[in-house]
Amino acid sequence: MTQAYLADASSGDHCVVLEIASKPAGLKSRLYALGVIPGSTLDILRFAPLGDPIQVKVRGTFISIRKADAEVIKVKIQ
Repeated sequence: MTQAYLADASSGDHCVVLEIASKPAGLKSRLYALGVIPGSTLDILRFAPLGDPIQVKVRGTFISIRKADAEVIKVKIQ
């Protein structure tokens, strides 16, 4: 188990969200609304052909996260 940012994860990884940076403004509340909160588990499904966005599964829902946004989500990769 290693700590990293979501942008550093690979396809097939299972991650637990540790914290989300408060910058840029509004991002934290938008991610919370999508279910990406500290303690939630993210399954990395795939990356777009150019690496952006990242498709993840959180609480049974499939969402896409931009790589720039994934760089502020600290996770524990399991």
